[in-house]
Amino acid sequence: MTPKRWIDGDESAAEMLGRVAAERPFLLIPPLHRVPLRVGNVVELVGPSSSAKTLILIQAAVNCILPKEWNGVHYGGLERLVMFLDLDCRFDVLRLSEMLKLRIMEPNGEFWRWCSSFTKKKNEEFSFDIAAKTFCSAKFALGSMNYDEGLFNLCMRRFLYVRCYDSLQFLATLKTMHYRLRKEKEEHHVSIYLLMIDSIGSFHWIDRGSTFFPLGGEKRKRLSLQSVSDAVVQEIRKLQLVHPMLVITTKEIILGNAYGAYEAKQNTSFPEVSDLRNSTSNTQQLPYREYMPSVWQSFVTHKLLVRASDDHLPIRHHEESSLYLSEWLLPSLSFRDKFIVKDAGIVIVS
Repeated sequence: MTPKRWIDGDESAAEMLGRVAAERPFLLIPPLHRVPLRVGNVVELVGPSSSAKTLILIQAAVNCILPKEWNGVHYGGLERLVMFLDLDCRFDVLRLSEMLKLRIMEPNGEFWRWCSSFTKKKNEEFSFDIAAKTFCSAKFALGSMNYDEGLFNLCMRRFLYVRCYDSLQFLATLKTMHYRLRKEKEEHHVSIYLLMIDSIGSFHWIDRGSTFFPLGGEKRKRLSLQSVSDAVVQEIRKLQLVHPMLVITTKEIILGNAYGAYEAKQNTSFPEVSDLRNSTSNTQQLPYREYMPSVWQSFVTHKLLVRASDDHLPIRHHEESSLYLSEWLLPSLSFRDKFIVKDAGIVIVS
């Protein structure tokens, strides 16, 4: 918009909100929906092992690669590229494929029509998880399901995946990513919106216990844990200048500084986050001991804590679904969300 058009005021409030949403879209998916996230932000999902951090990334990726509308069907996606850097080397592409197919079929009604016939034949209560798993195993394997394969392939091509096995590969990937993203933009005619790193602390302890050798001769700067972190932050900053994008990373932590190492493993009931904050001595008052270098900590703009709950949610007769808790630490919010993981994504529960 030109300054003159803005001064003349020839744009209504509704038009302004629509324009801003198109230029700088929000990422409104649970449990990230409480805070408006935009390009330029660096979000860190922290939590113990098996706390659904990677699943949150997958759901965000599916929402990003889906179109807003396709053949008259509304999907509500961002229709943008996703770059997924797998530092844990445990990414399950089948989980991404399954969630994407369910999201494609859901607006078309194919999944729900099948669920209705499934429950009538079995004469049982409807269970989303059981129906979805049976649907996927039966129809996906036979290749007879009614979903838009062209849309599925288009979305999967928007998902860019790189696996890194050490810090040097991670740095090399970041340094060459600009050329990769420029090529992908020319091919797909859409730009990147999400850079995902799973998980940012994967190489920390290996690097901390290793001795880096100078690269290219004795006169060159010797790599260290600090210099690697500095380089990572610097390269991501450069990428954000050329390719405006939202960065979401995961980081595994151990909750409960008040417990000893053995007691923390044995005690499945964590203290309240507010109590843990009071027991910590660091300036950020986090409910865990931060191990990433300060240059990375200062780079993070948002921080979300996710963890498994001791409670379970009944879903069908004697079957239960694991319940998870999420709480924003940066910015600090006074409430928590409870959510469960379904085959088609994460659902907030009251």
